[in-house]
Amino acid sequence: MSIHPQVIEKEGRKKFVVLPYEEFLAIKESLEDFQDLKDLREAKAESSGEGTVRLADVKDDLLKS
Repeated sequence: MSIHPQVIEKEGRKKFVVLPYEEFLAIKESLEDFQDLKDLREAKAESSGEGTVRLADVKDDLLKS
């Protein structure tokens, strides 16, 4: 992904960056994907010692409800 930022200065110091909207959306989506991956890895680490449940057992439990 390439970005085309426009830097806005105030009193000679860089203060703001403006991006084309499509680039902003692409960056936002990438950050959300990264957060999802981070959350997934944390959840997997937390449940690493837990047992598993067979799909057939889950289906049976759902049908009983």
